[in-house]
Amino acid sequence: MSEETKKPETMEDYMNEINASFSNFRDDDMLIWDKLDQMKEDKESFEVTVEGIVKGGVIAYVEGIRAFIPVSQLALHYVENPEDYLKKTLTVRVIEVDEQENRLVLSAREVLREKAQEEKLEKLQNIKVGSIVEGTVESLQTYGAFIDLGDHISGLVHVSQISEKRIKSPKAVLSVGDHVKAKVIKNEDGKISLSIKALAQPQEEKDEEPDFEIPKSEEISTSLGSLLKNLKING
Repeated sequence: MSEETKKPETMEDYMNEINASFSNFRDDDMLIWDKLDQMKEDKESFEVTVEGIVKGGVIAYVEGIRAFIPVSQLALHYVENPEDYLKKTLTVRVIEVDEQENRLVLSAREVLREKAQEEKLEKLQNIKVGSIVEGTVESLQTYGAFIDLGDHISGLVHVSQISEKRIKSPKAVLSVGDHVKAKVIKNEDGKISLSIKALAQPQEEKDEEPDFEIPKSEEISTSLGSLLKNLKING
């Protein structure tokens, strides 16, 4: 039995295979960019590892696509040395997708800012109306004073709530840097209203007993009798 020989591959067959492979690769590539675009729309957060440092930022890879993270998007604070982030894992979000330019930009700052906002909101909700807080005067305005309560939270003491005395300007009573205590009188829509004068000691009403004694009824009668005895009536 003669061994079955394989039909030689023609140039046309070879080109068809190349085109088919390229078409499959292109389809997969399009699906990846579509996925990245959807991730941007959904504001999806995910982790990447920093693989390289370039001018103005760092490089990471998402689904095999090279992504750029600008220095300004690495953290909430200013980053002086991007090299410190090499091989570090960051939680990021897609902020720019451009398949035509083969451009993919990520941000860790967006995720960090959202997390910080959530933590701040939780802390704000824990500040109850009627509670006493302490802080430092951080700025003075014509309408009141802003008090730094810590954890990036500030409260406003309106000029009418600073002193029991009528004052035209907060500067008449307060200075930047002063440590003060205040009462929370309103907590609404993330804004804290405070009152310093609410903690002022109210003046004690004078309920002193009179420094004379009321005479008893017998003494009153005697006194009246003595008075009438000395009274002369002209006829």
